[in-house]
Amino acid sequence: MGIAVVVGNPKPASRTLSAAVMVAEKLGGAPPEIVVDVVELGAGLLGWGDPAVTAAVESVQKSQVVVVASPTFKATYTGLVKLFLDQIPTDGLAGVVAVPLMLGAGPAHALAPELLLKPVLVELGATCPTKGLYLVDTSFDDPEAVEPWLTVARPQVLASLGEAL
Repeated sequence: MGIAVVVGNPKPASRTLSAAVMVAEKLGGAPPEIVVDVVELGAGLLGWGDPAVTAAVESVQKSQVVVVASPTFKATYTGLVKLFLDQIPTDGLAGVVAVPLMLGAGPAHALAPELLLKPVLVELGATCPTKGLYLVDTSFDDPEAVEPWLTVARPQVLASLGEAL
């Protein structure tokens, strides 16, 4: 399964990136093939036609699965995620299975991936077959924190791809 990771944390090599890579590895059984740490794309996100941004978008569009991750900022995803997703054309994620992932300081925003990030991914044409994942910052790198979600989500993702366990 070809998995991409898109992370919109303003800090490069963030905890959000680590969590997203871990989730992708758990879902696919191998490291993600594509990792886009959106902050590294810089000012190219502010216009249209930047070669690095175009290449990143195209690589995500060619993936079977994409984990889109953001820290929780002001109760929603970051502007960096929004800038990246704005570069994807209407229905540009058609045929891609998307998994929304967000990190936060506590459980108060646990529905943010489901209520805020998932609708944007669906609007871009992605299939989101499973509940979005919210991880608390203190356990972002604990594989055990992901297991209950993974037990339900992995079969749903695979079924969306037409694959068996």
